[in-house]
Amino acid sequence: MPALLRPRMSDWTIVVPVLAVLLLLVTWNRELPGVLVAVVALLLAGAVLAAVHHAEVVAHKVGEPYGSLVLAVAVTVIEVALIVTLMISGGDKTQALARDTVFAAVMITCNGILGLSLLLGALRRRVAVFNPEGTGGALATVATLATLSLVVPTFTTSKTGPEFSPAQLAFAAVASLALYGLFVMVQTGRHRDYFLPVTSDGSVPDTDGDGHADPPSTRTAVTSLVLLVVALVAVVGDAKTVSPTIEAGVAAANLPQSFVGVVIALLVLLPETLAAARAARRDRVQISLNLALGSAMASIGLTIPAIALASIWLDGPLLLGLGGTQLTLLALTVVTGVLTVVPGRATVLQGGVHLVLLAAFVFLAASP
Repeated sequence: MPALLRPRMSDWTIVVPVLAVLLLLVTWNRELPGVLVAVVALLLAGAVLAAVHHAEVVAHKVGEPYGSLVLAVAVTVIEVALIVTLMISGGDKTQALARDTVFAAVMITCNGILGLSLLLGALRRRVAVFNPEGTGGALATVATLATLSLVVPTFTTSKTGPEFSPAQLAFAAVASLALYGLFVMVQTGRHRDYFLPVTSDGSVPDTDGDGHADPPSTRTAVTSLVLLVVALVAVVGDAKTVSPTIEAGVAAANLPQSFVGVVIALLVLLPETLAAARAARRDRVQISLNLALGSAMASIGLTIPAIALASIWLDGPLLLGLGGTQLTLLALTVVTGVLTVVPGRATVLQGGVHLVLLAAFVFLAASP
């Protein structure tokens, strides 16, 4: 079995996440000097790389599309816990935190991760190929979830401002959770083949994860699953730890407060970005798209129910509706995504278009 699949106690993919979590426990909710912030950031980067490694080990054991699902759900669950924690303790300034974070996650995954995956896949094979049935269904689910949770609150009239009434929020939460559960059932059940990688001739290769190495033992896979969770806790927690430094930098640059959520979302989604890029370089673009759209879906489908439940204890309004600029970018992302997905083939042009949309989102978030 390759060394990639044999964790050892001396392996950095074990040591770094453990160190990152220990440092997180020591530094949580404390003001840090510059040197310690740099150490936390370094361990944060190492934890991201370790998370990608362990996600690949788990994916190789369970096969696709379960491997992509494990990483997407693991990252999102921890991200949701972070959002709820910040909202409960953050006061009025966090009223729009859930909206800003979820929207940033959708734009980063549906434009950044998807665009990078298509670009890398097309550079490798001239044309990136994927399954339009599975990818199209995933994009439709993301678009529906985003519209119900982020667009509709802008236009409802039960309450003033871009927010739901309690009954509307409850409906959105139940609908989001039900739709996400239905997608997971379809993805892992009778239509699992729609989410497996395809080759340029349309065939489905290597459904167990790698094709060049035997799957790891159950013990190795379980160890990597535990370490994956540890690494993701470290990633999200250390991102929270360095957030005061990020906030200070954003304020010093005269950027909007909401831009902090964009930076943190970029950090939290790094494991999925790297995993998707590595899959695309191996000519497994479908796996990359599973990660991108699955992460966007999980971010909405799990965050909105959690926020709805947490709203029982939250004071003040919960702002979910998007503004005009954000609505325009979301609509353009959905339309462009449909045109990209329908053929089941993409060139560097489609990858470049989505990356430009991500750049537009980041620029307009910094300069609204």
